[in-house]
Amino acid sequence: MAGRYPPQWLDELRQRADIVSVIGSYVQLKKNGHRYSGLCPFHNETAPSFSVDSQKQFYYCFGCKASGSVIQFVMDIEHLSFPEAVEHLAEQLHLPLPEMQNDPAYEKRRSLKERIYLANKAAARLYHQYLWQKEGEEILQYLKKRGLSDGVIRRFGIGAAPPRPDIGKKLMEDGFTKEELLSAGLMMERDGRSFDMFRNRAMFPIIDAYGNVLGFGGRAMGDAMPKYLNTSDTPAFNKRYNVFAANLLRKARGLERVILVEGYMDVVALSQYGVEGVAATLGTALTPEQARLLSRYAPEVHIAYDGDKAGQKAILRGLEVLEAANVPVKVLDFPGGLDPDEFIRQEGVEAFHALKPISGVYYRMLREKEKHDMSTEEGRTAYAKACADFLKNVREPVDLENYLKRLSLESGFDREVLLQQIGAAPAKPSPALPKQESFRQKAKKVAQVDWTGRTLLAVLATGKLPPGSVTPEDFDDPVLKSLCKDLLSGESPASLMEQQPDEQGRSAIGDILSVNTDMDDDGLMHMARDCLKKMRRTRLENELETLQKSMASLPQEEQVRSMQRALELTRLISEQK
Repeated sequence: MAGRYPPQWLDELRQRADIVSVIGSYVQLKKNGHRYSGLCPFHNETAPSFSVDSQKQFYYCFGCKASGSVIQFVMDIEHLSFPEAVEHLAEQLHLPLPEMQNDPAYEKRRSLKERIYLANKAAARLYHQYLWQKEGEEILQYLKKRGLSDGVIRRFGIGAAPPRPDIGKKLMEDGFTKEELLSAGLMMERDGRSFDMFRNRAMFPIIDAYGNVLGFGGRAMGDAMPKYLNTSDTPAFNKRYNVFAANLLRKARGLERVILVEGYMDVVALSQYGVEGVAATLGTALTPEQARLLSRYAPEVHIAYDGDKAGQKAILRGLEVLEAANVPVKVLDFPGGLDPDEFIRQEGVEAFHALKPISGVYYRMLREKEKHDMSTEEGRTAYAKACADFLKNVREPVDLENYLKRLSLESGFDREVLLQQIGAAPAKPSPALPKQESFRQKAKKVAQVDWTGRTLLAVLATGKLPPGSVTPEDFDDPVLKSLCKDLLSGESPASLMEQQPDEQGRSAIGDILSVNTDMDDDGLMHMARDCLKKMRRTRLENELETLQKSMASLPQEEQVRSMQRALELTRLISEQK
């Protein structure tokens, strides 16, 4: 994972990104020497088992076994890939990425991006202030009629763009240039004149997962068009890569699903009723990038678009995008053509939670059925043929059987005929994409480990042992042998954690860095000698046990040699005690 970044640059990033400061922004930590403890953010607990070591720049949970460097923590807490976590930390620390360090235009682009963030944040405050003033009275009344409380308005930072241009003027008085405001999409130019982009609209700030105001969605009052006006793409904002309410998704913990809706008002309304994990696209159809973004926050996405014809068409497109991105997806099908906002206001939150999500295949079958006259043989035949195309992609035999039963009942065709129409017998299940295990699941899978070998490597990692005290040949476990070679070559444990290709290697390093090595040089040397003695004794005992089990089946001449070796092993074992 770390191959695309120079090791020296990654070391500088780790040194700048102090792990205590980074984790402390997510977890309340209590200092105890050079260690800090707190409640683990990765599993529910009442007694703190989460430890952060400021010297080793490493965290470890004794409960769920979560462990790693500052980069690993950001990956796990923010649901990011390694490159994304590295870039996130680098941006927070104003550390140019390696490929950017020799780019003379990089600093200019970064500076403009930060100015846009500041301008948008300042604009969001002005819009929100206007909402509570006389200029925003009409828009405030509109929001109230939609059932929004003061609390939820403030939670989302909803504001009002005044009918007369004013925002651009105030922002320029605060030090922003016209060019910066044009770049941010807060102003526009036409025929040599510049003016505010948003006027007489309810304003919804678009905030990313890290609290940056990327842009705005403006809902027009009256019959003004377009009904919704969104900030165009800017140097700080691309609609394809973001969703509305990403900041709230990031704060939510333990989400079982993300609910994807069409409009900003749907997100706000569901949030007011206590529904967590709701997001919306930004005035465009769902993109593959947005699908992958949503999959970071929950294992499944529920599409909850409007129940009208346009919404149904958008659901079918959304299913294709999410399935293509291998994101598990279901549909919330609202009756009567209602949208989520209307449904929850009319029926209440209990009715919303009572809606049963349906699979994408079943949803397609429902919509297909509406296209045909099921009272005629031609209609039933066309329906059966269309559904057979959907069912070709079903890989689970049990699911396929359920769909076939329903289709047979609705169309009148026998199961065997429908199977023939599909093209073959049910396909064998394809290998499922590996699901990201929870830390609790990982902890349960941790087998009995060689703690003696791990303890020896922990002492070696301190760098305080004399050269030659420990060698790779002291280890039988290939993972520990490889880690020993890396440590002897000068690799840091933090960098090794990020280089491991599998969970076995990460788990081993986590165990190593969790060992307490707070002692003087003599104590560390004594610990190393004890470990080496025990490892050698264990190796001899294993050889003796194997020899004793096989001795009876050996020819007499080999039995004599084996007996001599057994006596020698017994002597060597006694010397190790």
